[in-house]
Amino acid sequence: MLRVKAGDLDKMGLLFERYHRPLFGFLYHMTSQQEVSEDLVQTVFYRMLKYRHTFTGDGEFRTWMYHLARNVLADHVQKSKRSGHQYDVADFAEKVGGGVAADEQLQKQQELDLLNRAMTKLSDEHREILILSRFQELKYDEIAKVLATTEGAVKVRVHRAMNALKTIFLRIENGSKTHGL
Repeated sequence: MLRVKAGDLDKMGLLFERYHRPLFGFLYHMTSQQEVSEDLVQTVFYRMLKYRHTFTGDGEFRTWMYHLARNVLADHVQKSKRSGHQYDVADFAEKVGGGVAADEQLQKQQELDLLNRAMTKLSDEHREILILSRFQELKYDEIAKVLATTEGAVKVRVHRAMNALKTIFLRIENGSKTHGL
């Protein structure tokens, strides 16, 4: 990014190749809309070019990129109030494990479905912190820079978000068992 800032705009293509997928994943999991997320990714890269002078190189590029992405997302939300969320955890099924028997695989898929439903019921703040920490795998200090807060505050937010997710997950799981779903 420092080369882009210095005027070597051809390096923007390399940044796009490296970061468009994780950025799309973050935006998709926040909006639940593929086309909107693709457009938002383009907007983020446009803003990277437009605001390249603000990148100092002191921190990680990813931190700066996610900060821009959050601003783009906030602008999008202001323009169009969205209703409901859908979080597709199936994309991250490999984190659960593989090579298991069919019945175990079915159980894991059911758990992923419940987790998906639970994620949709989280507040935007809780969902965002979990996406950044668990799915985008940013470190707490990186998240603190993205959110303009302290690392300690991030730890507290992640803990609270995990507790909220657990509560919602268990409520949905118990409701599914009661209703035979």
